[in-house]
Amino acid sequence: MLIVQKFGGTSVGDVARIQNVAARVNRVRAQGHQVVVVVSAMAGETDRLVGLAHQIMELPPPREMDLLLSTGERVTIALLAMALEARGIPAQAFTGRQVGIETDSEHTKARIERVTGERLKECLAAGSVAVVAGFQGISRASDVTTLGRGGSDLTAVAVAAALQADRCDIYTDVDGVYTADPRIVSHARKLDRISFEEMLELASLGAKVLQTRSVLFAMRHNVPLQVLSSFSDEPGTLVTEEDKEMEQLAVSGVTYDRNQAKITIHQVPDHPGVASQIFQKVSGANILIDMIIQNVSHQGTTDISFTVPRADLSQARKLMADISVDDKPLNVAVEEDIAKVSVVGVGMRSHSGVAAQMFDALAKDKINILMISTSEIKISCVINERYTELAVRALHDAFGLAGPDKGKKK
Repeated sequence: MLIVQKFGGTSVGDVARIQNVAARVNRVRAQGHQVVVVVSAMAGETDRLVGLAHQIMELPPPREMDLLLSTGERVTIALLAMALEARGIPAQAFTGRQVGIETDSEHTKARIERVTGERLKECLAAGSVAVVAGFQGISRASDVTTLGRGGSDLTAVAVAAALQADRCDIYTDVDGVYTADPRIVSHARKLDRISFEEMLELASLGAKVLQTRSVLFAMRHNVPLQVLSSFSDEPGTLVTEEDKEMEQLAVSGVTYDRNQAKITIHQVPDHPGVASQIFQKVSGANILIDMIIQNVSHQGTTDISFTVPRADLSQARKLMADISVDDKPLNVAVEEDIAKVSVVGVGMRSHSGVAAQMFDALAKDKINILMISTSEIKISCVINERYTELAVRALHDAFGLAGPDKGKKK
């Protein structure tokens, strides 16, 4: 088998942990498998480099930021290759450029266009372990690019797809995907299997186990993912194609996202083109808009509310200040103390009443719902941030996610 392994920043946080990764790679290779290892920068290194850049200037040029940030992974691949060689395991380290990870030119959040992987194939054919720098690629203009936060997950999946690997193992500081955050719900249950679609929704809704784009890439190219812990030998969670067993449960997991802000524009003239003018401005700045609600009044105006990542709120407010409708500035209100809680499950396709059950569970704990959005397999509610943990526990219990005899309120 050909297995791609990915180790995140905490897994390679120091020399001892890099040695631990080398030992894990050795065990898999000793089983007769070919191995490609993708690694992140050491924990905290990317933040350190960002801090250095901001000491120089407030808004560093994205091209130079990518060049700077790409150095973190280069350190890790060299050290891991050395650790493998020290164990008598032939290994070669490769940057994104050397692997042939070709991207667009959108610096700091580039998209992978293709992976040639020729040097990786040569390395594997020679019996060596290939150690690849995650998070980075090369544009058509030969500039170094980075793939955004969590980009090493995406690198691993893209490499696995290009090499037609049998599996991609993502090693993190947790031992799998749980029905809820175990730090909030002590009786949360680890899932043996989860569908690509469910994992994609959980990742996009706040679960930090896997990067959203990596799950989407895996789903498109049908790359089986396995989430494992770098610090234990416990079995993990397999992320794979949906099967009939997965549909038996209406809800598979509950997640939350505190990184949300709500913008409301009051008394917007209710005529064609106004919403387009507002949202084109926001999307043009590459700000992701999540929920949108429009309430039409009887006086020829409307209120429009939408949510954006809290980190983008300042920029979004500036954009709103530059927009005028009928020669009048927008009347904008902002709420930062909000959070989004969501339930996810492919079983929603065949189970009715999930929304009613969710709303009832929140109502019993007197949690007011500010906004609602749905898809075929998820329901999300925006609530006041101070009720986040209470809401997650209430929903986890309401849908019986801990099992028949666990997790009941006392």
